[in-house]
Amino acid sequence: MTTRPGTATHPGTTAQPGTETAGRVIDVLLLFTDGPDELGVSGIARELGLSKAVVHRILQTLVGRGMVALDQESRLYRLGPSAAALGARALREFDLRAAAAATLRRLQADTGETVTLSALVPGGRAYVDQIVSTHEVKMTVELGRRFPLHAGSSGKCCLAYLPEPWREEILAASLPALTDTTPTDPGDLRAELAGIRELGYASSHGERQSDAGSVASPLFGLDGAVRGAVSVCGPRSRVTPAFIRDCAPRVVEAARDISAALGLPGAWPAGRPGRASASPTRPRKDPAPHD
Repeated sequence: MTTRPGTATHPGTTAQPGTETAGRVIDVLLLFTDGPDELGVSGIARELGLSKAVVHRILQTLVGRGMVALDQESRLYRLGPSAAALGARALREFDLRAAAAATLRRLQADTGETVTLSALVPGGRAYVDQIVSTHEVKMTVELGRRFPLHAGSSGKCCLAYLPEPWREEILAASLPALTDTTPTDPGDLRAELAGIRELGYASSHGERQSDAGSVASPLFGLDGAVRGAVSVCGPRSRVTPAFIRDCAPRVVEAARDISAALGLPGAWPAGRPGRASASPTRPRKDPAPHD
């Protein structure tokens, strides 16, 4: 390993007030990216030109936040669960947007309505991209905001393909009504989710936003786990049953293409009951914020 730019011993670096500590923390974390899986206090101190006391304090802070973990027998540190989750989240969302970009553009051109891309996140799902309709009256979504999985076609697609224990955990918890038509009965929702797994897509009329309608299909990653959903949404007056019948095959095709771009091997799991696999993003019970 070589000393990284930005460390105290790298020539030409000048730390700004208030940034030196943060820079040292980052340098310690970055040592794990291309070095040994496990590192000790002495090795880190030597590599970064820091005192053992400083390194020890940094490591204790990182341990407390799950970014690194200490092996009590070897007294060596390795990356912890929080670092793994952070890296997986960044990689997943980056790959998802990149993999979906061309397909989203094509789907918007084919349907004329707003096309959205959702990612499964802790506690629900969030929109990570959209291509807005060219209609004068159109739907737009708020990127990055977390929504619960029981409301709206994109959320229900994700929920339908979660592993059954996680799905049942969500159904057993509070299911807040975001609108007058949000499904809140666990039994009814359970039956609807089974239908989604049969069809490979979901539809919604005013469940998350009262004046909106949508049709969505789930996305799967390399391991076959659900990663999110692609949807077409518009004003409820335009998202009619006839529109959904015409649009659903296009959305399913788009979901297949995006899943293939994400590296899904073999057959697309949607529309084939019992094929849902474990997702790395375990939902939490805390409800998502809503209007």
